[in-house]
Amino acid sequence: MPTLRSSSSPSSVSSPLRRASGGRQRVLSASSSSSVNMPCGDRDSDQTAEGDSDSLSADEGSDFEDSLRHSVKKRAAKRPLRTTPVAKHPKKGSRMVRGHGQKDSEPPTSDLFDAVKAAKSDMQSLVDEWLDTYKQDQDAGFLELVNFFIRSCGCKGNVTSEMFKKMSNSEIIRHLTEQFNEDSGEYPLTAPGPSWKKFQGSFCEFVKTLVYQCQYSLLYDGFPMDNLISLLTGLSDSQVRAFRHTSTLAAMKLMTSLVRVALQLSLHKDNNQRQYEAERNKGPGQRAPERLESLLEKRKELQEHQEEIEGMMNALFRGVFVHRYRDILPEIRAICIEEIGSWMQSYSTSFLTDSYLKYIGWTLHDKHREVRLKCLKALKGLYGSRDLTARLELFTSRFKDRMVSMVMDREYDVAVEAVKLLTLILKNMEGVLTDADCEGIYPVVYASNRALASAAGEFLYWKLFYPEYETKMVSGRERRRSPRAQRTFFHLLLSFFVESELHNHAAYLVDSLWDCAGSQLKDWESLTSLLLEKDQNLDDVQESTLIEILVSSVRQASEGHPPVGRITGRKGLTPKERKIQADDKVKLTEHLIPLLPQLLAKFSADAEKVAPLLQLLNYFDLNIYCTRRLEKHLELFLQQLQEVVVKHAEPTVLEAGAHALYLLCNPEFTFFGRVDFARSQLVDLLSDRFQQELEELLQSSFLDEDEVYSLAATLKRLSAFYNAHDLTRWELYEPCFRLLRKAVDTGEVPHQVMLPALTLVYFSILWTLTHLSGSGASQKQLLSLKDRMVAFCELCQSCLSDVASEIQEQAFVLLSDLLLIFSPQMIVGGRDFLRPLVFFPEATLQSELASFLMDHVFIQPGELGSGHSQEDHLQIEQLHQRRRLLAGFCKLLLYGVLEMDAASDVFKHYNKFYSDYGDIIKETLTRARQIDRSHCSRILLLSLKQLYTELLQEQGPQGLNELPAFSEMRDLARRFALSFGPQQLQNRDLVVTLHKEGIKFSLSESPPTGSSGQPPNLAFLELLAEFSPRLFHQDKQLLLSYLEKCLQRVSQAPDCPWGPVTTYCHSLSPVENTVEANPQGYPRSKKRRTEGPSRQQREDISSSQEESLQLNSIPPTPTLTSTAIKRRQPLGGLEEMEEGSPEPELVQSQPLSGNQRSRLSSPQHFRTLLNRSGPGLGNRLTRLSLMEEDEEEIQSELSEEWQDTDKHSSSSEHGLDLLDSTEMNLEDL
Repeated sequence: MPTLRSSSSPSSVSSPLRRASGGRQRVLSASSSSSVNMPCGDRDSDQTAEGDSDSLSADEGSDFEDSLRHSVKKRAAKRPLRTTPVAKHPKKGSRMVRGHGQKDSEPPTSDLFDAVKAAKSDMQSLVDEWLDTYKQDQDAGFLELVNFFIRSCGCKGNVTSEMFKKMSNSEIIRHLTEQFNEDSGEYPLTAPGPSWKKFQGSFCEFVKTLVYQCQYSLLYDGFPMDNLISLLTGLSDSQVRAFRHTSTLAAMKLMTSLVRVALQLSLHKDNNQRQYEAERNKGPGQRAPERLESLLEKRKELQEHQEEIEGMMNALFRGVFVHRYRDILPEIRAICIEEIGSWMQSYSTSFLTDSYLKYIGWTLHDKHREVRLKCLKALKGLYGSRDLTARLELFTSRFKDRMVSMVMDREYDVAVEAVKLLTLILKNMEGVLTDADCEGIYPVVYASNRALASAAGEFLYWKLFYPEYETKMVSGRERRRSPRAQRTFFHLLLSFFVESELHNHAAYLVDSLWDCAGSQLKDWESLTSLLLEKDQNLDDVQESTLIEILVSSVRQASEGHPPVGRITGRKGLTPKERKIQADDKVKLTEHLIPLLPQLLAKFSADAEKVAPLLQLLNYFDLNIYCTRRLEKHLELFLQQLQEVVVKHAEPTVLEAGAHALYLLCNPEFTFFGRVDFARSQLVDLLSDRFQQELEELLQSSFLDEDEVYSLAATLKRLSAFYNAHDLTRWELYEPCFRLLRKAVDTGEVPHQVMLPALTLVYFSILWTLTHLSGSGASQKQLLSLKDRMVAFCELCQSCLSDVASEIQEQAFVLLSDLLLIFSPQMIVGGRDFLRPLVFFPEATLQSELASFLMDHVFIQPGELGSGHSQEDHLQIEQLHQRRRLLAGFCKLLLYGVLEMDAASDVFKHYNKFYSDYGDIIKETLTRARQIDRSHCSRILLLSLKQLYTELLQEQGPQGLNELPAFSEMRDLARRFALSFGPQQLQNRDLVVTLHKEGIKFSLSESPPTGSSGQPPNLAFLELLAEFSPRLFHQDKQLLLSYLEKCLQRVSQAPDCPWGPVTTYCHSLSPVENTVEANPQGYPRSKKRRTEGPSRQQREDISSSQEESLQLNSIPPTPTLTSTAIKRRQPLGGLEEMEEGSPEPELVQSQPLSGNQRSRLSSPQHFRTLLNRSGPGLGNRLTRLSLMEEDEEEIQSELSEEWQDTDKHSSSSEHGLDLLDSTEMNLEDL
């Protein structure tokens, strides 16, 4: 196995660059040493090996434990930062070439770079042209190649022959760094636009072709390759990101090409050795001495070439890879890992050792998705070959736990590759994955991401199903059609689903296995034979599961998309997939049409099994009933359907049966007549039974449980069919309405009878409306329908006060739907003839709807447990029901059915019930603001007034602002303020009006006569203060004057200042300047922040600004309450302050004493407050804009802009987008 050694410098060629730099070894030492090696967990630092001349042998570091022990001592010290000069400011107008015709100043035209960028000519011919140029003039040819790589970095500078003669390699790089453009962080590898899209591929192809064309000649003369490696090694250690990224890519692609050359040399050596042995083993008379001598000379030449190639590879690996595989830029780390993986696959004898594998193992912990992805893909290439897995045993034992844990990676594509890698390990390395390892992968088959679930399904198939399934197969061509093997597969599938208890729906398991076991899952013959067998040895749960698997596989084959809730990135099916889908739909229909009546007959008594069987009709091609002459099976199906409907009263079964009959009742089918006749027979049967049972109920004073159950079941069946079919000709409205009227008047009708009766009347009204909407209805018909609707609404209104909560909720849902349907919206779209049907609810009905909402929606539920118990599921269902009720009420508000002021009953619970209904209330608030901004702001104020009044009545005025409920009101006010958004100009009048109305309310009631206390509503000013940051400076002054006038009418003791007035005045003071920095009221664009003053200087500036914000009459404010101080708060901290601090935007008031309080709360003090502002505030601060985002409950957005105080700052303070530390702390990986 070859060993990578430091190559000796050839003495046959002496180039200017070599004379200046002193050979390759000098280049490695001349590379900038500013890279910082930092300690990292279990990473070995011996891979860096800076300045180490020892060879990197294949055996080095093969023992992971020893390497880890040695790394503890080596990682103790850090290399000092270097002082390599960084780029200076470019001249104005200079910029990187972005495309044709977009350049102001650029290096001299390079035909080589332009040709590679255009990618129009053949790369081999391009390299051949350069080789001809190089052979004619070596220095000029190499200079053109060097400038090609420099221009590929996006640098506007170029290397001249004079620089070759007089400057060292590091000096050349420093000179290029100074000429690099800093105005943009883009360079050819990252620049946008169509002209740069294919550049990276062309660039890599050029490097590959260059080595391929030179492998028999110039590759070994020492000049082009050795010095090119020296240049790339120096550039790869630059602090300029473009240099580092581009040169690392070139160096790694160069290394990959050299690995292929080394592999070819190794093969040639082996062939030469075989030829030599064959010639030497010949007899003395047949042996040719000249042949032996030529073979020996050839072997010597190949050995020399191999040593040269290994020297180049060693230089690239030590000079570039060892440093850059842990670069701070993830793109560079990804390049290194991707290329080392290709080396291991192509030249495994040299690179597939533990000393190289450890780099991939360590990088599995990288914090960036792309790097982890490259690691897994590299390992997939290794574990995919059984020949290579024998050398991966130690690596697997060391990093197996990490690979298994990556199945739960937060990035889905990384998790997918991790599962695929473990599948390869499972196939090619027996016994490596334990049962505990596999059990961590099984639940992933139920993941929401389909790619991940499908990968886990393949793993499950190879682990559990394939071994047993394969042993049952018959040898030869017929093995995949073995019925016994198919039965074995389904038995294993049943066992896994039932025994694992990981999920309740088999549809997701079927979808996960569809890609790898689709042919087995589409074996509907085996599935149905298992279900119809008499001696099938399946218990009840297994039968239900097998039916669910059958329905899921049929649905998957017919529709071609995953179940609800599973995410797939595909937009549609390909033509080939659509053809397969159509063929499968025909096959399953032809097979299941004759068997569906048999399945229904066998399982008709079990509602859990018969409901999914009825759903099979959704996925049939129903035309086959006609084209294949299968009407007799249709008759059998209709008979079984009638038996099922008469036998069951469960909603799922009835809905499935009604929908199945609806699919068949299509007038376009030739069999429509017989299906319609069967439907009429069924409804006649149900209607007659209902009439008989209803008469018994109305005439009898007592009914036993069986009679009540029978009547309720009949009503449920009729209600389910009325939902899907027009049953108007059976005239069910009148008897049902009589039944409900008796229930409301006497209360003698059982609740289980009232629920379906309400639904029946509701459907009757809707079907009647459908008939009248589609034809020219007479005025008499419209008024008749209006009377029915009004009578039903009054009946539902009476049900709102019923004892049973399910009756109340059903009445509320039906009432809200009818009010919405018969609202003014029904005449939109040219249907003005329906105007007589428009209905507006009376005030009493509106009041009862709002009261119902308070009693049934805004209630505190119990705490949820783990979510798996029956009680938790019940609470979740109840929450969904409450959300439906609230959504119905909010729709009535937005469509103008109810008075918009009723929205205050909803808005005032926004903060308290944010986790349950926050999205619904937020959407309602947004829509209400779009309808009428002014009215919406008044409703927000009304909500706060209502909450304040309720709290005042409960607790009294004393100490009101210290109660937890008042803090919740303050949080609600803050949330309302944030809902106005950053558009101050648009909302200016609204916010000012809100403040004025709030001030009036706070002073509307005077304190008791003879009392020196404050007005009872005065604490409302503290809530109003939350809206102050939405004000302009001029408006704050006007509001202070307005408050002063209002206070003059209220008697106040001079020695008893009022705290709420102090707080409100403070919020209106000029200190709280949130708009002046941006008068237009729009958030500033975020600019790149350049290097500012030193930390000590910033602290001094911060402290001086904090002092400048203090008012003479106010004590020092608490830490991190001033806007000036908070400008240095990270964004993450703002969210915490919003939740934890009651006033994130205002300087919080402190207890004031004595004369300070009296001066601050006195009217004379207002003018003083108006004229005080901190010095230097305008040029140091920007506005703090707070917006309410769609995805988060409250999002704080802080725009920081620092003005440059030192116009002559050093160049090290600029260009942070290009200059950075080149190596990252591996603990961050």
